[in-house]
Parts: sequence; structure tokens; C-alpha cells
Amino acid sequence: MAKNVREKTLKIEQNKDTRPYACVRFVRLSPTKAKIVIDQVKGKKYDDAVAILSNMPHEAAAVLLKVVKSAGANAENNKGMNTHDLYLADVVLGAGPTRVNKIYFRGRGHGGERIVTRTSHIKVVLDVKE
Repeated sequence: MAKNVREKTLKIEQNKDTRPYACVRFVRLSPTKAKIVIDQVKGKKYDDAVAILSNMPHEAAAVLLKVVKSAGANAENNKGMNTHDLYLADVVLGAGPTRVNKIYFRGRGHGGERIVTRTSHIKVVLDVKE
């Protein structure tokens, strides 16, 4: 039987992070390529991060720009914050599921190397600079 369910749920509610965030999951992008872009903008102000990402030539920059803008819109609409005061407090990158997309076939019926499709999960958390 569950004990102290109400107390446990109250404790979870009190410890819940109230900062605005946005996340994208199962994006078809290699985590190693996304990490290069994320390292450039982590800890920057919101406006600077948007400017940097909009001028980067990487494919990961376009995906990350959408997530950062979504987090900014969440902060503005849901929390009533001003986007000029925000900075990228935390950018979490996780590896999603991989799947074998193709197999290069070799002689005598052997399957050679496999082509693996990698995916990523990206979460952007914003916070007010104090």
C-alpha cells in the first residue's frame, strides 16, 4: 500500500522547477553535431543566443533556434516574463533512440557495415539574470 501519498505529492509540487522551458524530442540529428552548436550558446542572454543561432550555418542551429524561440514564447505568454531579461540557464542534450537504417551488402551474402540513424532530445531552460 502507498503511504503518505498526499505528503509526497505536496513535496514534489514544492520542489518542481518553475522556470520556463521548451523541449524537442526525437529530432533526427546526431548528438555530437548538436553539442558543437549548444556549447556556443549555453549561458548566453536570450537575444544574443537568437542572433548567434540565426547566423550559424549548421543544421543543428536551425533546430535549436526553434526550441529557444519556443522557450522564450513560453516565458512571455505563460509566465509573464520579459525576454530581454532572460538567459539560457540550462541546455540539456540527450541521445535519443538509434535505428539501423541501411546495411551495405558485401560479397558471398554477407552484410557489411550498418548505417545508424541517430536522434537527439534537446531541452532549453530559461531564467532571469540577476
